[in-house]
Amino acid sequence: MAKAISMAGIYPPIPTPFDASGELDLKALARNMERWNRYPLSGYVVLGSNGEFPYLSETEKLTYLEAVRKFIPSDKLFMAGTACESTHTTIALTKKAATLGADVAILITPSYYKSRMDGPGLSNYYQSVADASPIPVSMYNMPANTGVDMAAEVIIKLSQHPNIIGLKDSGGNLAKIGEVVRHAKTGFQVLAGSAGFLYPALCMGAVGGVLALANIAPQQCCDIMSLFKQSKHDDARVLQQRMIPSNTAVTARFGVPGLKAALDMLGYYGGSPRSPMLPLPEAQKETLRNILVEADVLQV
Repeated sequence: MAKAISMAGIYPPIPTPFDASGELDLKALARNMERWNRYPLSGYVVLGSNGEFPYLSETEKLTYLEAVRKFIPSDKLFMAGTACESTHTTIALTKKAATLGADVAILITPSYYKSRMDGPGLSNYYQSVADASPIPVSMYNMPANTGVDMAAEVIIKLSQHPNIIGLKDSGGNLAKIGEVVRHAKTGFQVLAGSAGFLYPALCMGAVGGVLALANIAPQQCCDIMSLFKQSKHDDARVLQQRMIPSNTAVTARFGVPGLKAALDMLGYYGGSPRSPMLPLPEAQKETLRNILVEADVLQV
């Protein structure tokens, strides 16, 4: 039985910093974490999509998870992305992450053989990992990257598993989020997977969000949730609307290269993504800079 863990709150899916030679830069990680820890974030998602997890070897993943643990305060949640394409390797990595101090394993859907990642395939995957995992498991639905969109009925059924405590949904289908919240087991926790729909997801019953935007605008993301909780809906809606262009810029429009460029602009360490992704071209950096200034994320 999973120990009671609250996933309520705002979580940045932190990027993985690489040095000029493309190796892990743990000193840059330390500097970024020191700054993020000043904000009222509820924790961190490590080795998510923004962490470029497909581009890291298992050895690098373990090195990174061990390093991050040292920088996460005990009162903040440590969610580790441990999904691999096979159930077997996912279980092995999840157990190692637990040993290194992860609180929750967040598992994106396997996707290489996407035509076989139907309800029975995904159900077997999540049930098997949850059975074997020494820490609670959260599902992670990211159809834009994986091409796999978990059906609401599959999520609802899996929510009954005692060691599956939640879902990060990046699909943005608010009707689906509402259906999952309504029909999942009591206490099942849904997190919005993008700041672009954080406020409406909260209105549908989500308990927080894992938001790329929280890397560069942590206070604003926390403020949206705080205003919602205080029933200051007009203020929450206005702030949500103001954040949408910045969020789009560092997600769908410019992706990880855009997020890393934005971090550099804001005095964090972003650096370059790992090849074959390329750094953001200068012309797009200027567009990004203007978007961040317009949203008051970047002061000039």
